[in-house]
This record gives sequence, structure tokens and C-alpha cells, in this order.
Amino acid sequence: MFGPKKTKYRKQQRLRGGEKGLATKGFRPAFGTYALKAMDGAEITARQIEAARRAMTRYIKRGGKIWIRIFPHKPITQRAAEIPMGSGKGALSHYVAVIKKGTVLFEMDGVDTSIAKEAMRLAGEKLPVKCKFININEN
Repeated sequence: MFGPKKTKYRKQQRLRGGEKGLATKGFRPAFGTYALKAMDGAEITARQIEAARRAMTRYIKRGGKIWIRIFPHKPITQRAAEIPMGSGKGALSHYVAVIKKGTVLFEMDGVDTSIAKEAMRLAGEKLPVKCKFININEN
């Protein structure tokens, strides 16, 4: 699973709303011919990224090359059920990647267009955001 190897602080404040607005970085395909772009902002968990990666890799039968353009840096904590108020912040639960509308999530190269499109569609089904397939050769 994805997550930082080492962080300066184990827990962070949540600061919701970071996914609002348009992406100003990472909104253009940089590596591959095909890309999967987010059509709205959200927090994507490390498990969802891994599930999408597996779906793509299995569909292209380990051919071609896949780039993952997002990384879950943000730690999310979870308190145990039925704990009274007070007693501090909860234990680390998982990591998320905060993405804005227009962020390129995955890129792919070395496969046919129809295979790439279907692989990206399968990956998009695993994610909590609407996604769009991009082919840089069409422009």
C-alpha cells in the first residue's frame, strides 16, 4: 500500500476544502500517451489508488507502462467507537491523496488505444471521482 515512508509529524490537522477549485499543477499528461483525469475534487485513499492500479495492470496483462501521478501524503486518524469526548486525537487510520478538479491521476503508454481506454475505465470505476480518458494523439 502507498504511504510516506517517513513523516515529520505522524498526525496532521484535517483542513477540509483543499480539494475545491481547479488544479494548477499536474493537470497535463507528462509521461504517457493516455491519461485519466479527475473531473471533480476529492480525497482518494491509498487503497483506492492501489485497486485502480491493479485493475489497469491486470487488463493490459502487464504490457505497456503505467505512471501513478498522485500520492497519498495526508494521514487520516480514526477514533474508536463509543469513546467519550476528550482523550486526544485518534490513532492513524490511513493515508489519502487530496486532488483537485482536473488533476491527472494515471498515465499509460505502450498499448493500443482501445485497450488503454478500457483499462482506464476499469480504474475509474474504483475511484470516488468522475474521470475522463485523455488521448494526447487526438489533439
